[in-house]
Amino acid sequence: MPRLVLLRHGQSAWNLENRFTGWWDVDVTEQGAAEARAAGQLLAGAGFDFDTCFTSLQTRAIKTLNLVLEEMGRLWLPVTKDWRLNERHYGGLTGLNKQEMIDKVGAEQVHIWRRSFDIPPPELEADSAFDVSKDRRYAGIAVPRTESLKDTIARVLPYWEASIAPRLKAGERVVISAHGNSLRALVKHLSGISDDEIPTLEIPTGQPLVYELDADLKEIERYYLKDRA
Repeated sequence: MPRLVLLRHGQSAWNLENRFTGWWDVDVTEQGAAEARAAGQLLAGAGFDFDTCFTSLQTRAIKTLNLVLEEMGRLWLPVTKDWRLNERHYGGLTGLNKQEMIDKVGAEQVHIWRRSFDIPPPELEADSAFDVSKDRRYAGIAVPRTESLKDTIARVLPYWEASIAPRLKAGERVVISAHGNSLRALVKHLSGISDDEIPTLEIPTGQPLVYELDADLKEIERYYLKDRA
């Protein structure tokens, strides 16, 4: 029976500062690192092991995965990093404080940008300090100027089908360390959650979300490991 673990990165510096992060690369905080280590200890203590690992190209997800694997004594496991597991691109909101934007344009507009399924934030301006299109890690990639959750799903799911699902079907145990919205894309697919419901799904930082799957990778059971400890 295939088993998949999804893990949202530990608290990041901009989570702490209440800023829109998206594709901008920030590190985890001390609390975020502690969350990752605790996740690794929880997984090891529950007898979990993995054969292969996936993460994004963003430091907060990579470091979270590394800390988890260190606690499990599994730093030697193969890790595949791919931009399609990156967080949703928040466009022109990148770097801005969420509360300050609420004060500026109103809570309803910010809620639409954050939680609507198919309405993206304003595009990132070409001269923005937060433009990552020239970052070496994205060479040859058409970096988006903004993304809705629907846009994020459109890049995550083909990658799932091509690169991750075959490993699970082959019997490998898989962990994915990623972000709130790229993980929402996977949860929506695996659990059959509707377009209307998925934007409100909250995935906490640093908490392993376990999927027990059937041979066709349909959900048998979904649970947070902390609830079984």
